Amino acid sequence: MFRRTSDAIRPAGISIHFEGRPIVAQAGDSLAAALLIEDVGAFRSTPVSGAPRAPYCMMGVCFECLVEVDGVPNQQACMVQVRDGMQVRRQRGPAGMDGNG
Repeated sequence: MFRRTSDAIRPAGISIHFEGRPIVAQAGDSLAAALLIEDVGAFRSTPVSGAPRAPYCMMGVCFECLVEVDGVPNQQACMVQVRDGMQVRRQRGPAGMDGNG
């Protein structure tokens, strides 16, 4: 569904893992963009109903793209740049504000 708009020369790929699945992203990509290109589906589920959610605004306003990055919950995927080796997981339900899920 999502794809890059140009086949121009890109920087070397960066390796990240989403739910254990290896993904190659490009330097400078937001985490949300990298995951959308890979069609991973929902990024999180809502605390009350468990409904699936994915990025909506892509500018840090809506909080629909919350994920856990390297063990830290409540990270807005649209505001985080990919970095080599990052471990990303779906955020399921509520996560504590102190980072302890």
